[in-house]
Amino acid sequence: MPTRLLIILLTVMLETISVGIILPVMPQLLTSLLGPSLANAAIWGGVLTTAFSVSQFLFMPLLGALSDRFGRRPVLLVSLAVMAADFIVMALADSIWLLLVSRIISGVAAATYITALAYVADITTEDERAGKFGLVSAALGLGLVLGPVVGGGVGTIGPRAPFLFAAVLASINFALALVALPETLATGARRQFELRDANPVLGLVAISSLPGAAALVATFGLIQLAVFVYPAVWAFYVEANLAWGVSTIGVSLALYGVSAAVGQAAFAPLLLARFGEVLTIRIGLGLGVLCLVGFGIAPGERMVWLLIPMAGLATISTPALQGLLSRSVPADRQGELQGVLGSVSAVAMIVSPLVMTGAFSWGTGSDATIWMPGAPFVVAAFILAIAAMTLAIWSSPHGSVAAQSD
Repeated sequence: MPTRLLIILLTVMLETISVGIILPVMPQLLTSLLGPSLANAAIWGGVLTTAFSVSQFLFMPLLGALSDRFGRRPVLLVSLAVMAADFIVMALADSIWLLLVSRIISGVAAATYITALAYVADITTEDERAGKFGLVSAALGLGLVLGPVVGGGVGTIGPRAPFLFAAVLASINFALALVALPETLATGARRQFELRDANPVLGLVAISSLPGAAALVATFGLIQLAVFVYPAVWAFYVEANLAWGVSTIGVSLALYGVSAAVGQAAFAPLLLARFGEVLTIRIGLGLGVLCLVGFGIAPGERMVWLLIPMAGLATISTPALQGLLSRSVPADRQGELQGVLGSVSAVAMIVSPLVMTGAFSWGTGSDATIWMPGAPFVVAAFILAIAAMTLAIWSSPHGSVAAQSD
């Protein structure tokens, strides 16, 4: 594996770990700032999460466009430096408002992931790009699994210790990138920055105006909207349906994360080499729909345990779709593309929990006509099926020319 790719994968993993290690102690930190009411802390936890997602939506296109203008390296380094400083501020925060401002800044600094994808696009050919995007997604997934585990251990020292540890990781990440990551976007391949690039809506319109891109961006958005059902309601679903405790829920989420990482790092490249991007996306979407329906109607935990690794493997559709989208964008707009996709994902992170928790409430509330804790997964399966149909229309004989070349 090329050194640059290995370093960028390590950078993504460390950045994700540094974010994930703070999750186990957030309830403790919030109650220390707000008082002993866990319900009040939960409300503020939702506010902090929403603020993070809105910040990503607003600023990711800007940072992606800046990386197209000034290069990947400076944007990546600034993001990592800001993240390291922001973790220190969160560790020392003595008010909920300072913590809120810090989470907003964290959302801006989270451009590391989209810049890493643009970096990978620069150093790979079109044919191998989807497979390498899969490796980036696998590194992200591995970090998501390891982060809470590390955070739970460090959190035994105190609720602020994981934030300081995260600052150390971000600092190591910055030093690693400073020393080992050269610039990949040649000066001649850069484009002028325009103020309109800072507008997430205009950026989406600009990317969608490229031949064949609108349907693919819509497919990506629908996939994100569907798969966010897992972080939104999984813990509630398994508690209501299977009476699982915290430790079992943690194991199930770890199994999902590891399966997703293995699928994107090992199986996705094999499928891409054998079937190409479009068919690989279809396989992932088909498997995803089956798993979501399965969770919706699962009669017991045996079926749920069987479906979890399959659901993780179904995530192969995302890097394959990112590779397909990357084909439709020139080199000087790869950063803009990743910024737009980051904004689309952020919108899904805001909307999906509202939709999925609403479906869960409908299926489990006191006035529910039928007891159905798996209702949100049925809703997600329907959304993912629409994504599959959108892709099918795009890749039909009357669809995009790019679809025919795959």
